[in-house]
Amino acid sequence: MIESSYALYKLVILYMLDQVNFPLSNAQISEFFLDQEYTSYFHVQQVLNEMQDSDLIIPENTQSTTYYKMTENGAQTLKFFRKEISDEIRRETKNYLARNEYRLRSDSSSIADYYRVGPDDYAAHCVVRENDADLIDLTLHVPTESGAVEICENWKKKSQEAYAAIIELLM
Repeated sequence: MIESSYALYKLVILYMLDQVNFPLSNAQISEFFLDQEYTSYFHVQQVLNEMQDSDLIIPENTQSTTYYKMTENGAQTLKFFRKEISDEIRRETKNYLARNEYRLRSDSSSIADYYRVGPDDYAAHCVVRENDADLIDLTLHVPTESGAVEICENWKKKSQEAYAAIIELLM
């Protein structure tokens, strides 16, 4: 029973990733499973780790978030086993993605991370991504870690405004 449940969870995650054209975060995937009361947070984390080890998904890590994309191996696995996902689970998955599309897309399109580049220098790396293309890729150097953290936090909230302002200024 546990093995078949874990296999189904893996297929559902692959199905979720197949239904969107942007990566989903660990939190977004976990939220779906918890909202539907399919399983616990810890089981989702175990499944995600196993899927990485099996090359079904690939993680993209930032300072505070991990995003997942399906690999070619994952796409082939889903293609072969798609029929194992019940119509009800597919419907619930599609409904969740449709209800939350704007938020999910927005969360995945504005990415910010920071790193240390010198004793008194941090870089805040900020990206707005759409359909696997970077619309803007900006790195700002600041003298403190707290400044870099603040830039990253604000980028998530204001990246669309910043992008529009830069485009307007330069065109």
